Amino acid sequence: MASEKLSNAQCHVVLPTAGTGSRLGGELPKQFQAMAGKPMLSYALEAFLDCSHIESIWVGVAPGFIDHPILKSLVRGNKPIHFLPTGGSTRQETVRNTLGALLRSGIAENDWVLVHDAARPGITVALIEKLIAAVRTGTSGGLLAIPLADTLKQADLDAVVAGNLPHIEKTIPRDHLWQAQTPQMFSLKNLYDALENAIRLESDVTDEASAMELMGIKPLLIEGATRNFKVTHPADWELMQLLLSANISK
Repeated sequence: MASEKLSNAQCHVVLPTAGTGSRLGGELPKQFQAMAGKPMLSYALEAFLDCSHIESIWVGVAPGFIDHPILKSLVRGNKPIHFLPTGGSTRQETVRNTLGALLRSGIAENDWVLVHDAARPGITVALIEKLIAAVRTGTSGGLLAIPLADTLKQADLDAVVAGNLPHIEKTIPRDHLWQAQTPQMFSLKNLYDALENAIRLESDVTDEASAMELMGIKPLLIEGATRNFKVTHPADWELMQLLLSANISK
């Protein structure tokens, strides 16, 4: 019965955008800076608007930014986009606060939510649909991720703390290791409860899947795409601009 309810549940999107993007600099947070001709956040919004499975979009904004004119200039479509002053001091607080707003608005507890990084403008409708199709077959939720291709080296901690050039402590086998991406898709109330639990435990979870794992859930891994990387450093910004300008699909 639970599986049937989840397979028929509607899908909603949560975009936490309260971060400052300080590593990239600029007058605006990076998610609102112009990339290949429009605010970076617009690319994710457009992808979710174009996906037929998405019912509504909820954007968690820092309270002091909620009246900024740029929010009015962002893409609008034929689906509700809600900008909410639900930004917190951490990503998990922003997502938890925004999920709470969904629950208070009357969104069904068993509906799906797809939480996506605003700093991943390379997301596509095809990737979103792939995630939804895979996750709807079960009850544990899941996320886009890619298998690691590079050899991993662990640095000696003492050198890192001291600010010196580190040496290799050991090589970590990459077999069975995946790099998490977003969207990450879970049922609304389950994810809200998981984040509440993580915050209560003061656990340093950096994504929604980690919070679910603390609750004993084992989310599905659905293979994503290289183009869905997170824009963090200036070099990432330049690469993503090239990709979006060229409309590279892979």
